[in-house]
Amino acid sequence: QVQLVESGGGLVQSGGSLRLSCTASGVSFSDDILAWFRQAPGKEREFVAAISWSEDLTNYLDSVKGRFTISRDTAKNTLYLQMNSLTPEDSAVYFCAAGETVFDVFQRRYYRYWGQGNQVTVAS
Repeated sequence: QVQLVESGGGLVQSGGSLRLSCTASGVSFSDDILAWFRQAPGKEREFVAAISWSEDLTNYLDSVKGRFTISRDTAKNTLYLQMNSLTPEDSAVYFCAAGETVFDVFQRRYYRYWGQGNQVTVAS
């Protein structure tokens, strides 16, 4: 059984930082794409960042470039999202996702596995 378990969310003041983690079990990644999405109340789930497990190539939503960093630890089977300079607009439930055949990293339909979601709240 494949599981993606997230941790690290919480409440932070505007300008602060948080690091999200997503640890996978029951699966061995090779050519997969792993990503973070987020969903704010009343809004669609949107792409935040993605990384190729084997080549360490990354892709970011424009509004988080320079503030967020996606990374992975292949030995720990864990995905990370370091979030700096947070603003209230970053408040959302954050989901990690993984897929073997991802034709468009921005499209959630290509991701097979999903975490349970982790709340991030940025207070102004």
